Amino acid sequence: MQRLRRGMHAQILRRLRAPRLPHHSSPSALGLDAQPLRLLAAGGKTLFAWFVPALGAAPAPAVVVMHGWGANASLMLPAGAPLHAAGFAVLLMDARCHGASDDDDFTSLPRFAEDIETGLDWLKQQPGVDSARLAIMGHSVGAGAALLCAARRPDLRAVVSLSAFAHPREVMLRFLADARIPYPVLGWYVLRHVQRVIGVRFDEIAPLTSMRRIRCPVLLVHGTNDEVVPFDDARRLQAAGLPGAVQCLSVTGGHDPSQAIEEHFPQLIDFLQRSLATAAEMDVARAYGMIHPGAADT
Repeated sequence: MQRLRRGMHAQILRRLRAPRLPHHSSPSALGLDAQPLRLLAAGGKTLFAWFVPALGAAPAPAVVVMHGWGANASLMLPAGAPLHAAGFAVLLMDARCHGASDDDDFTSLPRFAEDIETGLDWLKQQPGVDSARLAIMGHSVGAGAALLCAARRPDLRAVVSLSAFAHPREVMLRFLADARIPYPVLGWYVLRHVQRVIGVRFDEIAPLTSMRRIRCPVLLVHGTNDEVVPFDDARRLQAAGLPGAVQCLSVTGGHDPSQAIEEHFPQLIDFLQRSLATAAEMDVARAYGMIHPGAADT
């Protein structure tokens, strides 16, 4: 029986392991002067990242950018140039088991969140970064991890979520259906075992749960034709969040964030600039009619 359980464990981890893709591009290809980094993460692992400092001498707001499952930092590079042009410092990260970061026995939404926190903690120590003005942009699992971070960290000022799912149990049920693993026969064991391996119940790390705890502004960006995560997940996440603090931007397209980044980035930049603005900057914006008196800052 013990041998059977070990075999099942190995099989489950193998089936759920994210593919590791090499970087297909670099910041220099987009004209960005980036510093390659190795950041020390949980368990002694190191994470690869590109840091693009903001222009100018004054400490600037910063954004951690995290990819989704089976992707890497290079696939999020289209976000780097407009963020940098808008005055943000940018940290594009590879999660564990992805890109050029260290391998591990497994990765998960909580581990993605740990890796994001490693990036946030590193940014807070940089002299060119305003440690009081930090935000996260994440895609898919990276978006769920960004929301989990925001639920835990009151120092975050904003989250941009690209194609986040509502609950990992629903994602796993879709995976089981695609793999033709019947839930009553074996699927229930897979779900229970995965929760045991990652060390936390799905309910505790679900983006729906995180949204109820987040107090900073959140922008949910979701494709109306997303076949991986239904658009209705974005509506559910918005309904679960703090009233008035959560915006939902529907975009034409699927799960891939590139179209949303390319076509709607002015709206994403506007959200981040408002959310991370200093009090003096907000006063200037109001004085010039960019924000009406009494309007919410977000």
